[in-house]
Amino acid sequence: MLPTETLLNLANRTQRRFLLFLLSFVLLPFCFSSAASAQVLESQQPVIRLVGHPDAAPDFLLAGLDGKPVSIVGARGKVVLLNFWATWCGPCRAETPDLVELQKKYKDSLQIIGLAVDVDDPGEVQAFSDSFGINYPLAVAPIELRMQYGGISALPTSFLLDAEGRIVQKHVGLFNPLLYELEIRALLHLAIPAKVETFEDTGQIFLKNAERATELPGVDFAGLTPKQKLVALRAFNGEACSCGCKLTLAQCRIYDSACHVSRERTAAIVAEVATAPAAQAPGEPLAAPIPNAPSTPKQPPRP
Repeated sequence: MLPTETLLNLANRTQRRFLLFLLSFVLLPFCFSSAASAQVLESQQPVIRLVGHPDAAPDFLLAGLDGKPVSIVGARGKVVLLNFWATWCGPCRAETPDLVELQKKYKDSLQIIGLAVDVDDPGEVQAFSDSFGINYPLAVAPIELRMQYGGISALPTSFLLDAEGRIVQKHVGLFNPLLYELEIRALLHLAIPAKVETFEDTGQIFLKNAERATELPGVDFAGLTPKQKLVALRAFNGEACSCGCKLTLAQCRIYDSACHVSRERTAAIVAEVATAPAAQAPGEPLAAPIPNAPSTPKQPPRP
């Protein structure tokens, strides 16, 4: 058996991370009794989360930098990682070598697709690709495609698709490539030293699913009863934010948690609901929390 140091020297950058992770699980039991080590392993076992009932990813057909068509349908049967990025984005540049390694390692079952945004000169994207040795297709993402995927509020933004073309996870920002590898291996039904949990998309992936959300960024429901909370959530999903985003209040809180317009308006609605005489039961029409709502007209007397 090769010593640990030799193994690490033989591994590439992504593999070293994965190997260190595995070694921690191999060596840890020798430091404790069997019962204690089992408890430690259980408590320290990482968890990856994937959408339990995923929606299909919006398809597209773009011309790649090499002139070949780029689409999700063309990668059907493989796990897909859609990576929205830009040449000027520091975190995007930092993660590119790891994406190249992942594509190389899982070339038969993984397809990474790079979708460049804010591109003035495609030649700049090609130069970037050449300098980093990118081994997956690149295309320029039009604004319409970005909106289909939620607007892409920050870079990099990556969407993970299963072999059926459904979005099972979304990551905004720079992440350890080990996380991507664990998720990819889970979708490929390969062994991983982690537990897989599923969750319901409540706007984290598709903003249209924000109506399922029971908690929203920057919204304090602590003073509301369960019925009052339902009334407030209905109001958030039924009223458009006036900041210009063309989203509901609930969607705006998820998409742009820094928006002061949706933050102040949702806080006002929570206050209105909290002081209303009574909150409607689920299924009843919303009336009390909405200010300046027209009163119910009196019925004319019966003849």
